[in-house]
Amino acid sequence: MAEELGLNPEGVEKVFKSIIEMSVACQGRTFKVAYLGPKGTHTEEAAKEYFGTGGIEFLPYWTVEEVFRAVDSGEAKWGIVPVENSLEGSVPATLSLLLDSNLLICGEIERRIRHCLLASPGTKLEDIQIVFSHPQALMQCKRFLETIIPKAERRELSSTAKAVEIAKATPMAAAIGTEASAQLYGMEILAKGIEDHPNNYTRFLIIGLERLPKTGNDKTSLIFSVPNIPGALHGALGTLALRNINLVKVESRPTKGKPWEYIFYVDFEGHIDDERCKEALEELKSKTTFLKILGSYPKHRTEAQGDLGLL
Repeated sequence: MAEELGLNPEGVEKVFKSIIEMSVACQGRTFKVAYLGPKGTHTEEAAKEYFGTGGIEFLPYWTVEEVFRAVDSGEAKWGIVPVENSLEGSVPATLSLLLDSNLLICGEIERRIRHCLLASPGTKLEDIQIVFSHPQALMQCKRFLETIIPKAERRELSSTAKAVEIAKATPMAAAIGTEASAQLYGMEILAKGIEDHPNNYTRFLIIGLERLPKTGNDKTSLIFSVPNIPGALHGALGTLALRNINLVKVESRPTKGKPWEYIFYVDFEGHIDDERCKEALEELKSKTTFLKILGSYPKHRTEAQGDLGLL
């Protein structure tokens, strides 16, 4: 919309962000944001980068399901959950809940994931006998672990932050976690950037109950299924191609209760209020057996942008 008026979208966002921050401060309002915790996780860091910290209360929850429930029940205005990692793929729990819940995607943020090896102060690498972390973090640091501390046992936990907490209380133990969690739990950083691949990014989704207006730099996500006939998927995706709408993701997932049948998660550039997107979605309805629009929202930018349109 800003572009249609001849304005720079990023400049407009900065102005609105400043106005909203001042408004929140003057009104003394606090907005609650639920995130996949506990404190010290990559999700918490993503939440603070997206929303900022002024007038925000961040609420940690143990599971993705609890984050969705908190937003749906009104305990929190917004939620933030991981949806996919550039190395390990999608987060099944998040995809399932997007299908089953009434919540909408209201934003996204991508973060470079940097892992650190943390231990209690005074611990040396040669002392470490156990390494705690989330299963994905252990896999993403496999080369480092096998090369530097090959004899250390690896134990999986529900989050990197929980791993740091457990390692703090366990003799001759270390954890793979964030720099923030090292400060939070009083741990020493023995090594930084221990992930095997530097291009390690996680995409997080902002979820809520409100539909957002278009900004001129949007993305739309939806789920659909098609008849089990030749060319059905090609015909469905062709509704976008015919209108020169850029498809940025398509992923298939099994349909629950229907062996060997699939649903498709699709992201494309544009907003559902754009004329060509309206036309594509209207035609798509006739080519699918199930269609659910998950939301239209601002595409990720490198600068924090969460206040615009959300608060």
